[in-house]
Amino acid sequence: MLVGHSERRALYGETNNDVASKFAAALASGLIPVLCVGEDWEQRQQGEIESVIAEQIDSVIDRVGISAFSGAVIAYEPVWAIGTGKTATPGQAQEVHSMIRKKFESLGSREFVQPKILYGGSVKPDNAVALFKQKDIDGGLIGGASLDAVSFDRICRAAWNVSRELVDA
Repeated sequence: MLVGHSERRALYGETNNDVASKFAAALASGLIPVLCVGEDWEQRQQGEIESVIAEQIDSVIDRVGISAFSGAVIAYEPVWAIGTGKTATPGQAQEVHSMIRKKFESLGSREFVQPKILYGGSVKPDNAVALFKQKDIDGGLIGGASLDAVSFDRICRAAWNVSRELVDA
């Protein structure tokens, strides 16, 4: 279940507290929550990426505890790259994914398992391989491209091929 999607935050004014409540409700219902986090263009330009995303994650940790993330998924959605024609480079996406992973590592817990971290900022057939080859990107949260069967198939094949390369390496 997606919680904290950028459109819900922007169009419906969902706060970090609202998102934390929905995350908790998803867990209580036996669903796997997918926590969407990300910054807008102004926040990126101001160098606030880490603080914005940390605040989004911390609000959920404060509500449900860090161990709740052992079965959860995080999706990094750079808001500025969704439907705007702008796209994060694989390097920019990797940088934020690494930051999220390090945040969880720094919190530490014996019972904690690192959550899967997906990239959800306009994954397309032409950038899928480069994104999925990044060390800290575990997969994609595919939006509009999933509505076109040919595009979605190409993205799925890219993910499969990258995963096979990693297994064979």
